[in-house]
Amino acid sequence: MEESSTGALVPAVKGEVRPSSDVTLPESGGAAAEGTADLGLPELDKDLLCPICMQIIKDAFLTACGHSFCYMCIITHLQNKNDCPCCGHYLTNNQLFPNFLLDKLLKKTSACQISKTASPGEQFRQSLQQGCEVSIKELDTLLLLLAEKKRKLEQEEAERNMQILLNFLHCLRKQKVDELNEIQTDLQFSKEDINAVERHRIELYRARDRYSVKLRMLADDPTATKSHHSFIDKNSSGLISSSRNVQGGMGMGNFQYKKVDGKSQVSAPAPQRKDGFSGLESPHMSQSGLAVARKKRVHAQFNDLQECYLQKRRQLANHPNKQEERDTNVIHREGYNAGLTDFQSVLTTFTRYSRLRVIAELRHGDLSHSANIVSSIEFDRDDELFATAGVSRRIKVFDFSSVVNEPADVHCPVVEMSTRSKLSCLSWNKYTKNHIASSDYEGIVTVWDVTTRQSFMEYEEHEKRAWSVDFSRTEPSMLVSGSDDCKVKVWCTKQEASVINIDMKANICCVKYNPGSSIYVAVGSADHHVHYYDLRNTSQPLHVFGGHRKTVSYVKFLSNNELASASTDSTLRLWDVRENLPVRTFRGHTNEKNFVGLTVNSGYIACGSETNEAFVYQKAISKPVTWHRFGSPDLDDADEDAGSYFISAVCWKSDSPTMLAANSQGTIKVLVLAA
Repeated sequence: MEESSTGALVPAVKGEVRPSSDVTLPESGGAAAEGTADLGLPELDKDLLCPICMQIIKDAFLTACGHSFCYMCIITHLQNKNDCPCCGHYLTNNQLFPNFLLDKLLKKTSACQISKTASPGEQFRQSLQQGCEVSIKELDTLLLLLAEKKRKLEQEEAERNMQILLNFLHCLRKQKVDELNEIQTDLQFSKEDINAVERHRIELYRARDRYSVKLRMLADDPTATKSHHSFIDKNSSGLISSSRNVQGGMGMGNFQYKKVDGKSQVSAPAPQRKDGFSGLESPHMSQSGLAVARKKRVHAQFNDLQECYLQKRRQLANHPNKQEERDTNVIHREGYNAGLTDFQSVLTTFTRYSRLRVIAELRHGDLSHSANIVSSIEFDRDDELFATAGVSRRIKVFDFSSVVNEPADVHCPVVEMSTRSKLSCLSWNKYTKNHIASSDYEGIVTVWDVTTRQSFMEYEEHEKRAWSVDFSRTEPSMLVSGSDDCKVKVWCTKQEASVINIDMKANICCVKYNPGSSIYVAVGSADHHVHYYDLRNTSQPLHVFGGHRKTVSYVKFLSNNELASASTDSTLRLWDVRENLPVRTFRGHTNEKNFVGLTVNSGYIACGSETNEAFVYQKAISKPVTWHRFGSPDLDDADEDAGSYFISAVCWKSDSPTMLAANSQGTIKVLVLAA
């Protein structure tokens, strides 16, 4: 592979050369079959075929030895050889004679065959052409019969057309009735939800007013704190909590008490941290502006949000048992449907953020060197460290807090480990903090101890480049890898050889353990499918998810049942592995040949793009929430090479709006979702 900014190209299944489906028949046999079929000659009349061309004899000529041929066939033959094609006797052009009897017989045979297969109208036409005598009375009778037959046929045709029209109208009516019923049901859902939301909104307004009055009383008379404290807690604590959630932290959420000279004072909120985790908190004066911006985002993605709302509402209405299961996991409000609660969560998270803000940036190496491509970037168990790897043949481990909080042009890694080959993937052990696994271009899977900076296990069974490796979350000694040798191998750090082998028919580009179980593994392949295996029975996959049109380059689990996949068809797809169903397709980024990264958390999916941009999707909406383009604003998009760079790796910080993104130029950015 060339070390260029194009990076590692995603494997694809090579086109197979298929044998042609056209079968060439022998000329003589094929012609004979066609000729006899055309005239419908019986088996006994095959003597009427020319022995040379095996078709009905045309312009029959007889030889001196008594055999008949087509005139052109025998003349052509005698130009090359002076013998009879049938018996081999010496023969010249002077020994050929016209066979008038056979010509006459052939004409009669053809006429009989045509008359047998001709329609009554064709037979009548032929009779008239041959001069058959017909009286005027017979013609009148025939005309009446024909007119009657014509009317009957027109009537039947009209009835058929009417029946087709009637069937279409019935289908249209049924479809529109179903649509009407669906719309009426949806209107009823929206009516119920509007009433529920209005009631809750009024409760929030009343609680806010009551709280504002009590707050002013406390501010005017600090000595009344004790007398009012229990009353406030008893009557409004629950409503205040709800008000904070809906109104974005109004009331006491925006203030804090300080002791100054023994007195209690109300002060403004403390300055925000650099990491931007509290990016939602804005000054009170900008609340209206934020509300307008969020409304604009709703209208911009209204169709997708509408589909999401109706899907959740209908799904829980059609499956009450699911609603009962979900009620234990969500905050239940009186009059609120579980589907409405779910959609409110989606709407809140979707409109909360509108951009990716850069809070830190570091260089992976020399910008002029193409070996800076970062193939993988991963946080450790506690999100304190993150590791990078790529074609530079080094694993670099950085301290996240130092990168974010210590301004510097170049951040030095706290640990650096050299490898023999270019690296394709990293995976931290989520149980043993200092263990990390790598896969490389020679097919070697290595397990490292970051503390000692040494490898303690190396597996060399793969015959070609290994693209992916992943530690199990539930069995920390188990890891899985996939390779261009079309094999998936499961390893145990306590053994020197693989414990499970799965042979597949195409290159393996990605593997991932289910986070809830060490017996389920998802595999992305160059055959355009995601294969979901139960490792207790690897003879065939448990599920095969099809839908991608090109190589599946990444697979990641959002939860035990939700699996996201990325492909070089420029789409992401979400699957339900429990129900074996496709859930959603995401479009917006560009990915046709490179590994551009994929990362997930509980609600968001992020990936790179070959336009040098990082994209973020909300898992319930098919279009991106936001994206960020790499590059210096000083370039004014005039850099000639800017179009050749692409995002090569991305990684979310667990349960956080913060993510890491790296591109093929070796630039790593810390991005945070912001309003």
